[in-house]
Amino acid sequence: MKNQNYENHTRSVPGFHYFLVPFCFITLIASIIYAVISILDGGAIFPSFLFMAFGLIVTITLFFLRAFVCKVQDRAIRSEENLRSFVLTGKLLDPHLTMNQIIALRFADDKAFPDLCQRAVTENMSPDAIKKSIYNWKADYHRV
Repeated sequence: MKNQNYENHTRSVPGFHYFLVPFCFITLIASIIYAVISILDGGAIFPSFLFMAFGLIVTITLFFLRAFVCKVQDRAIRSEENLRSFVLTGKLLDPHLTMNQIIALRFADDKAFPDLCQRAVTENMSPDAIKKSIYNWKADYHRV
């Protein structure tokens, strides 16, 4: 596996990002077009609205499932980084750190982690600025 760093740390799942999401949108758009054509032609409206409802349900479900998985992952990251902070410093993370800052801090190695946590709070660093200030990247290959 390639060493992870700032330039290549984002993750994309081709089956999800390049197939499933576009396919859901295409299905939803096609169902809306089909419903409009059915209404204009005086055809059967019920099947077209049923098709449209199904497309909408699948698309919304896809995004809710993704949001739920990411929220659970965020909670796990916050717990892991709180434990890490406690092990390294004897204190939990500063409560002023935002979730996005904590997510960015997980890439810092143990040596730089405490100081970077403090800088993130005092300088109100953005997640991107936190990631750019990491010299020894701690890879995370298991995220969703």
